[in-house]
Amino acid sequence: MTILDGKALSNKIKDEVKVEVEELIKEKHITPGLAVILVGSDAASATYVASKAKSCKNAGIYSVVHEMPDTITQEELLETIKRMNENPSLDGILVQLPLPKHIDTTTVLEAIDPLKDVDGFHPYNVGRMVSNLDSFLPATPFGVMRMFEEYGIDLVGKNACVIGSSDIVGKPMASLLINAKATVTVCNSRTKDLKAQTLASDIVIIAVGVPHLLKADMIKEGVIVIDVGINRLDTGKLTGDADFEDCKTKSSFITPVPGGVGPMTIAMLLKNTVKAAYLRETRESK
Repeated sequence: MTILDGKALSNKIKDEVKVEVEELIKEKHITPGLAVILVGSDAASATYVASKAKSCKNAGIYSVVHEMPDTITQEELLETIKRMNENPSLDGILVQLPLPKHIDTTTVLEAIDPLKDVDGFHPYNVGRMVSNLDSFLPATPFGVMRMFEEYGIDLVGKNACVIGSSDIVGKPMASLLINAKATVTVCNSRTKDLKAQTLASDIVIIAVGVPHLLKADMIKEGVIVIDVGINRLDTGKLTGDADFEDCKTKSSFITPVPGGVGPMTIAMLLKNTVKAAYLRETRESK
């Protein structure tokens, strides 16, 4: 059994990003810039945004965080995004989700310039991803694919089960696996026999926000378990959607929580921001 160390890999990627940023500054006189919009005072979102800002600083990426009250109108938010789209020093724009209920998330995400959509949520980038064309990939699924690559896990012909069908993880994860020639099943809360699906799978990726949903009796020997879930128990302990201690007895590869997929998300966001900076010349010629 091999534990997929997302923390170590994310640090490796961040080092790569730092070198890329130094080259951009030296060769093109471009300092990559990332703007993050945080609406409201959700503690988890604020912590995550602070971590993004710190990672940007360490990599040499210029970053700015726009904090807005949860009473902001949709029109005000859209106007802020418009200004960011027009700001030549900003290569990436990220709106921290979730947004307050009175704001339409789809409208907000569609307002971001696709060439600055480092979260990979704009329909333009989603469509290109599904079509296996070059695009900005959603950071978490992008990070999972990078882990497969790092650990030499061949996806061709593998039966993969994705538990969870969100726009942020489940759907893009399934698309990337399909593009990699895996055979993919996507399960959700209405799936009638989840255990039957997971037992038939060589790879199980779970992202539903239910602590310890995946147990050892639901997986076959030698399975690869990718746990995207992160849950805080009443004790304060962080745990995943898979029962790590139970599942590791049958897994060939498994991600821990914390320290697995989580650290990869910010690392791949930085990669996307650098990619957007390389596209700056294209953006400015529009």
